[in-house]
Amino acid sequence: MKIEVLDQSTIDKIAAGEVIERPASIVKELVENAIDAGASSVTVEIKDGGISFIRITDNGVGIPQKEVPSAFLRHATSKIRKVEDLLDIHSLGFRGEALSSIAAVCQVEMLTKTQESLVGIRYQIEGGEEKAMEEVGIPEGTTFLVRNLFYNTPARKKFLKSNVTETGYISDLIEKMALSHPEVSFKFISNSQIKLHTSGNCELKDIVYNVFGREIASQVMPVCRQQDGIVLEGLIGKPVICRGNRNYECFFINGRYIKSKILMKALEDGYKAFLMQHKYPFAVLHLKMDGSLLDINVHPAKLEVHFWDNDKMYRLVESTIRGILEQKEFIPEISFGDEKERKKTQEKNSFPEPFEKRRMMQLKEEKKEYHWENKVPNRTDTDAFLRREPTYFKTGDRNLNQESAPKCIEKQFESHREQRPVQITLFDKEAAAKNDTAQYQIIGQVFETYWLVQYQNKLYIIDQHAAHEKVLYERTMKSLKDHSFTSQMLSPPVVIPLSMQEEELFLRYHAYFEEIGFEIESFGGREYSIRAIPGNLFGIEKRELFLELLDSLNNLNGEEEPEILKEKIASMSCKAAVKGNHQMTRQEAENLISELLKLENPYHCPHGRPTIISMTKYELEKKFKRIL
Repeated sequence: MKIEVLDQSTIDKIAAGEVIERPASIVKELVENAIDAGASSVTVEIKDGGISFIRITDNGVGIPQKEVPSAFLRHATSKIRKVEDLLDIHSLGFRGEALSSIAAVCQVEMLTKTQESLVGIRYQIEGGEEKAMEEVGIPEGTTFLVRNLFYNTPARKKFLKSNVTETGYISDLIEKMALSHPEVSFKFISNSQIKLHTSGNCELKDIVYNVFGREIASQVMPVCRQQDGIVLEGLIGKPVICRGNRNYECFFINGRYIKSKILMKALEDGYKAFLMQHKYPFAVLHLKMDGSLLDINVHPAKLEVHFWDNDKMYRLVESTIRGILEQKEFIPEISFGDEKERKKTQEKNSFPEPFEKRRMMQLKEEKKEYHWENKVPNRTDTDAFLRREPTYFKTGDRNLNQESAPKCIEKQFESHREQRPVQITLFDKEAAAKNDTAQYQIIGQVFETYWLVQYQNKLYIIDQHAAHEKVLYERTMKSLKDHSFTSQMLSPPVVIPLSMQEEELFLRYHAYFEEIGFEIESFGGREYSIRAIPGNLFGIEKRELFLELLDSLNNLNGEEEPEILKEKIASMSCKAAVKGNHQMTRQEAENLISELLKLENPYHCPHGRPTIISMTKYELEKKFKRIL
């Protein structure tokens, strides 16, 4: 076998193949360069999916005339000077291969002008060879015209998808760019049609409206937290806009779109009690941190990152998301008829939702009882707020020190000061007896599954199975927290043989089984005798319960905190919940509903299904033609 050194043209084309896979790769590299150049406006225009024509125009700082030819050399970059700079990168592109790779497989024309120059430069390069360079009169900024992708490498061109598919890749990329940089105005034009145009007004919610539509933009909640030098900001969706895949989970670190299993798990665990299984939330989350805390050069496209402390990142995101969701009420409302007409009538005859009305009444009473401290919100107070700990501020003091916390965090405190969440006691026996006897009424059970409750001008429908699941789950979690466990002895004990892997797993987590109320001892060989189980789980088939718990623990990596393991065990309490098609007595229903509504989050079962839905009197009257 004879070894030969490749010529420079072949080397450049091979290198280009590592960077330029399709038209979207070109758009990504050039738009990132535009943002790094300080552009506040970027226009991307393509034809035929970007295969025949791409034009990208920005109003950034431009490239000085003497540096134009150097910009197209391999490993030429303005972002780094030495290897140590890789540890603290704040720009989007830094490897110095983009322009060289694009020029190797396309016909490229660049027009650029700096603010200091009287004229601009027009530079042409094709297949890595310079064709022309001349002075022209153009405004400040840079424009790239890229034609005929892979014109000199037809073998690669045949692997491109259809024009429609390639356009879709570019469209998705521009949307991610717009979400990552709300301060930049993006315009995307495909075959002379404007597909996306953002204002660049720094409002992330406006970008969400442009990209995802009005329905989603109207169902988002702000996220803002700072901890240990890490800032977490963005928007998350209410559970009602969940999807069957992760396409609506968007993460950005220091302005760069990334994919991270740690962040996805943290987000989804934060939603665990609010979404059904196999449903995924909507989220656009921005993380800002020191570049030395992560490695972004672990993937050719710089999509994946490695964090210095995965556990810290997980806890930050999971606790923040869960804290926000636990402060909200999510009761789905049934609607019939014309939605536009219903909204119009509601605007004329609006009234406070009774749950929220009661919440605000109790809040006013609590303000009279609590001592309000005159203190400035700082990072500790922010964490306490998101954990729902009782940290308060003097209501009349609006002159908070703006330098003590980011504006977004101060704004978060300001907006929530008058809306501190309190648990609803609508169905609490004592409160009902005192104030609501005439208005509150359990009507009865329908289909031996759902309980109908009337309160003021709404009908509430409660799923007894989901409600009982939630109650049992919270009882078990409270027992874990308070270390107040009850066990139910089995007579005779249940003997279960285990495989080698199952035995190893059981021995690893044996202490947690005992902590929640199990009594299990060796019966010889790999057989174990279950002598007692947690009191809350007594109604479940014992063998199935134990083996399912083992299976649920099998996916853990052994590094999760004990609380996570306990929660997995506690979730099994749902197995003991009363099922549908079971006729409960009125007293049982009253006790269940009373206990349910005293919980911190009574509106969803542990699997994310709703426990309560509502129907307004208006909807019923319109259905019966009482209202036209």
